[in-house]
Amino acid sequence: MPIVLGQNNYGKSRVRLVQVTRHKDRHDLKELNVAIQLQGDLTTAHTLGDNSKVLPTDTMKNTVYALAKGDAIQNPETFGAKLVSHFLDTQPHISEARVELREHLWKRITVNGKPHRHSFLSAGNERRVAVVTKSRAATTVEGGIEELLVLKTTGSGFAGYIKDRFTTLAETNDRIFSTVITARWRYATPEADYGILWREIRRIVLEMFAEHESPSVQQTLYLTGKLVLETFDAIAEIRLSLPNKHCLLVNLRQFGMENNNEIFVPTDEPHGLIEATIQRS
Repeated sequence: MPIVLGQNNYGKSRVRLVQVTRHKDRHDLKELNVAIQLQGDLTTAHTLGDNSKVLPTDTMKNTVYALAKGDAIQNPETFGAKLVSHFLDTQPHISEARVELREHLWKRITVNGKPHRHSFLSAGNERRVAVVTKSRAATTVEGGIEELLVLKTTGSGFAGYIKDRFTTLAETNDRIFSTVITARWRYATPEADYGILWREIRRIVLEMFAEHESPSVQQTLYLTGKLVLETFDAIAEIRLSLPNKHCLLVNLRQFGMENNNEIFVPTDEPHGLIEATIQRS
């Protein structure tokens, strides 16, 4: 039976970039982590050690910096589109280019009630995500959010579930709900108002989490995705991942005290993981 090379790709990951755009009245700041992957006619590089069609990954890294020099990066989606177009335009043997970008978010420090012109505060672990994939036939653009840590102290319960001989969990209609939200959505067309849509989808995600009286993480997830699709025709589908970061009620009865949903211990492991894709039928 002959042996052949299957699907393959190569590229450069963790290309870190900080861009400062200097205006007369302020400085703007962008920090990105970029990963590039190329696919195409690369068989002989694997089978014969022929590097004549291999663009060095160091060159890919340098391309990120060089293309960032030309224009202020407004949205990671548009910068990703610029990168994939460059690789397809300059490498005729490449059939598909994929660029994944993660933006570390910064906000301006407030001084005397006003945003400072050139000083910034990290927004935490939250990341804005964009993925741009371009072939010779089509372009797909995705946006998203990662590491969005949220918690509410009530407005969540869990009851009516299956119980068997291994079940020890007690039903409750009042519990802490904490999760680290990951949301990834696909734009219906490669051209969209990326910045506005990202901010508005993030707003919907946060407002639904805060306001929904949640009987389960599953329903909160579904209603969030449903509202995003109902609100924005520009979004084709959305996938949400909600790991359940448990806060367990501490038993204080051994000390002669009642714990009325006041003292908890947070736990990371093990945790529940609820994920789903909401799409148009």
